[in-house]
Amino acid sequence: MTPESIAAANAQLRSLPALEVVRWAIGQAGGRAIVSTNFRPYEAVILHLVTQVQKDIPVLWVDHGYNRPATYLHAEDLTRRLGLNRKAYLPRLTAAHYDAVHGGMPEPTPENEERIKAFSTVMKLEPFQRGMKELAPTVWLTALRQVQNPNRAGLDIVSPDGNFGALKVSPVFYWSDAEMEAYLQQHQLPNEWDYFDPAKADEKRECGLHAAWGGKAVAKT
Repeated sequence: MTPESIAAANAQLRSLPALEVVRWAIGQAGGRAIVSTNFRPYEAVILHLVTQVQKDIPVLWVDHGYNRPATYLHAEDLTRRLGLNRKAYLPRLTAAHYDAVHGGMPEPTPENEERIKAFSTVMKLEPFQRGMKELAPTVWLTALRQVQNPNRAGLDIVSPDGNFGALKVSPVFYWSDAEMEAYLQQHQLPNEWDYFDPAKADEKRECGLHAAWGGKAVAKT
């Protein structure tokens, strides 16, 4: 899509319910839509939305090996509840191997920014890139929301993806936490609050999937 057609799509989609945004996105995909997840809080919302439109949509999940037990149990629960067509991609190094060679995942401090990016490149970006190449989506559905961190304030429901070459669509981009919580309650879906992503270190930075530096790191892998 051209910048002009993306702008027109966003103008149209902002007034539509999220489920209709999903229908629009899957309609653009020519049978090659995917949704990505990390099973963090509120991810059940996007997974429930997309599986209502396309039950067998591939669900790309990078399991970097550092998830907490509650997150793994949540992933299994949602997979059973929603019948997810889960496509798990693992790093080429196990968590134990990375810990032994690199001294473990970096502490989330400003001084460790380069170590965090290096960790993310090996343990998250590389397997995600592998998944995107194998699944070859034209449309990539995500749970990105504007309120999550300042880096996402300049995005929109539909945005071009420079890192992986798919059209990125975020149906709940303008939703608040309260709206996400209400959706979970309405559809009796579980949430998971023990989630931690070592590739992000904190909620105010990006792991690289949706940031320009991630594209440069992916190009080198």
